[in-house]
Amino acid sequence: MTVLVTGGAGYIGSHTVVELQSAGYEVVVADDLSNAKADVIDRIETITGKRPVFYKIDCADKAALRGVFENHPIDAVIHFAGFKAVGESVQKPLQYYRNNLDSTMTLMEVMEEFDCKKFVFSSSATVYGPNNPYPYKEEMPAIQSSSPYGWTKVMIERILTDYVTAHPDCCAILLRYFNPIGSHESGLLGDDPNGIPNNLMPYIGRVAAGKLEKLTIFGDDYPTPDGTCQRDYLHVVDLAVGHLKALEYAREHEGVEAVNLGTGNGVSVMELVHAFEKANNITLSYVVGPRRDGDLPAFWADASKAQILLGWKATHSVEDMCRSAWDFARNSK
Repeated sequence: MTVLVTGGAGYIGSHTVVELQSAGYEVVVADDLSNAKADVIDRIETITGKRPVFYKIDCADKAALRGVFENHPIDAVIHFAGFKAVGESVQKPLQYYRNNLDSTMTLMEVMEEFDCKKFVFSSSATVYGPNNPYPYKEEMPAIQSSSPYGWTKVMIERILTDYVTAHPDCCAILLRYFNPIGSHESGLLGDDPNGIPNNLMPYIGRVAAGKLEKLTIFGDDYPTPDGTCQRDYLHVVDLAVGHLKALEYAREHEGVEAVNLGTGNGVSVMELVHAFEKANNITLSYVVGPRRDGDLPAFWADASKAQILLGWKATHSVEDMCRSAWDFARNSK
């Protein structure tokens, strides 16, 4: 079976490609490298012993995407490609709506043209918005968000749901995941964004490695036990395995399913900082800054559906996540 992974050179995408290839799938990666590095493909080959086919293309480019489908018998798509920074999306809403919606709809149109019916979507816990109580459950009304980034996920979920309603022989799995951190056990793959990181763990890693002066914690006056935001952090390898399980489910089923991928535990920013320090015997320099636009005080998953439907459960501890993140960060150029 041949799987197209859009955004497959990125953080979560690259780990998922490793799991797919290790499970025997043929993988084609499409990525414009706007937030990834070309040598990730080399690293995937080193880990798995097999090089995925790679296309440097924008998924909103229909002609380029059609060429991929013409060259390969694509049986399913796992769609990661898209802009993903919550704070940046508040500042650049048009850029986020244009990129995330256009790339997805172009991809779906080309899939329809080539009769490809299996779709696994990289959605987000942000679709639950600011008003649903946590832990978040899939049956909650996912009709809100606190950022343009989150709204693109809400809209794409709606588009996919409407499409499968009109084409009931198709299957779309909407994976609403929480906060992936950590790195592959090889130390070759991790969260290494271009420029200054928007996410917490790669920022911590660069501070620990001396590449950045200090970490800024955005707000310590939230209604949480220590005043910093609480999130459901899960290991990126667990998350990648979740995509493999979702693909296996989609191969045998039709219709739409939304599924949370998380641990079910809330960990605060300050708790994560101290866990990183303890796991790696490192002292981090940090300051507290003002709150960041779009951030919610706390949320975590009810992950029971993933275990029942997909047979998936997170297995790594916070300490595992912190150790593996440092293994990657200290070896990164």
